[in-house]
Amino acid sequence: MRIVTATAVALALIGAAAPAATAHQPVPDGIWRTDGYGTVLSIRNGILQEYQTTAVSCIAGDTARRTGPGAYTTTAGAVLTVRTRGDRDRASVRLDGDVGERDLRRMTELPGACTRSGPVGSLASFDVFWQSFEENYPFFAAKGIDWHGVRDRYRPTVHEGTTPDELFAVFGKMVEPLHDAHVAVWDVDADGDGEPDRAFAQGRPGTVQPDGKLDAKVKKFVVERDLKEAWNLEDFAAGRITYADLPGGQGYLRISGFGGYAGGEASYADELAELDKALDRVLGQERTRHLKSLIIDLRINGGGSDAMGLHIAGRLTDTPYLAYSKRARNDPADPTRHTRPQDLYVRPAQGPRYTGPVAVLTGGSTVSAGETFTQALMDRPGRTVRIGQPTQGVFSDVMVRKLPNGMSVWLPNEELLTRSGRTFDGAGIPPHLTEPVFTTEEFAQNEDSAFDRAVEVLRYQGRPSQ
Repeated sequence: MRIVTATAVALALIGAAAPAATAHQPVPDGIWRTDGYGTVLSIRNGILQEYQTTAVSCIAGDTARRTGPGAYTTTAGAVLTVRTRGDRDRASVRLDGDVGERDLRRMTELPGACTRSGPVGSLASFDVFWQSFEENYPFFAAKGIDWHGVRDRYRPTVHEGTTPDELFAVFGKMVEPLHDAHVAVWDVDADGDGEPDRAFAQGRPGTVQPDGKLDAKVKKFVVERDLKEAWNLEDFAAGRITYADLPGGQGYLRISGFGGYAGGEASYADELAELDKALDRVLGQERTRHLKSLIIDLRINGGGSDAMGLHIAGRLTDTPYLAYSKRARNDPADPTRHTRPQDLYVRPAQGPRYTGPVAVLTGGSTVSAGETFTQALMDRPGRTVRIGQPTQGVFSDVMVRKLPNGMSVWLPNEELLTRSGRTFDGAGIPPHLTEPVFTTEEFAQNEDSAFDRAVEVLRYQGRPSQ
């Protein structure tokens, strides 16, 4: 999930690379504005400078240095590729490994607000905070939130003497009714250790946000209870992936996150290499030849890279198909206008693939990239059944926005659409078959109803046709 660790957020933002458009040329120096995303890029003398813009602000964001033709690398190691789109006034930018790209349009000059010092202090921070949501957040209407009413209520409580503690509390009260696990407020790094001192974040009511402690508890329970008769039990990718063979020709694949596979500040390529090592073992030629059915357990999944989810899905099909379409808000004054939808596909992987029956276990602790992976399997050719509880209900990449007082805010601005144009933000993806997921009662009674249901359903589906 993108709010529980900085690593997960970074992975979510750098997500599996689509083939580059080799006919496109590196973009020339100049000023470029993204469609949607409230971002302006200045490219000068080998330096790419990001500016985060709203109607009331322009704040310098990340800086990247040219490291190849059209390629720019940030100090954190993320690689952006900027290419023209057939003429000198249209271009695109892609973050290394992202599942999509962002359209760019040339500007003649930087916005005026980007060339002068902006206002500082608590009032300015309030205005940038409110405006960032006003221009980018897609779900006010769906959640029944009057964001203008929120401003009218809270802005009179803020003044130049408002302390950081007081302002942090105000921001938390403003976004709390959204119940959005991709919304967070981060306080400044006052002690200089490189980590924010505190954060406000929450998920959908009635759900538990995944963390390392919960993951360890559940993993121990699953191994001792569900996998007691299993063999070939192995951990891969720094423990984020677990596989076991079950009786009756069934397989069990547990994925607790889509990233963090290579440790430290590993590049996307290193992460992907570790994932492929795991998949080559889990779904190798010998196993896929005999595997009758597969349980994929995403019930405790903190998210990460959407593209790694598409990469795994490519091991589960022989036929290309649409995973989902992605669009972002594209008019600060009109929440009904969006960027052109980008169709994102699952494409069969090279080498051995498993194409038989699959049961996907989900719950409220299935978050972010865990949900986009679940969505990517919805139209998978073959038999795929979802069992458990609805997922968390957050699908967008996270926009990171700096505030004048040094705080920062995370918010979503995208929608992921099914072929029929449906989104699952807020409510989450529902299961086909509803079962309790890691409740207090289930732990106390040593029960795992969702797992048992999957075993039974797949035992029937995995039988040869009569």
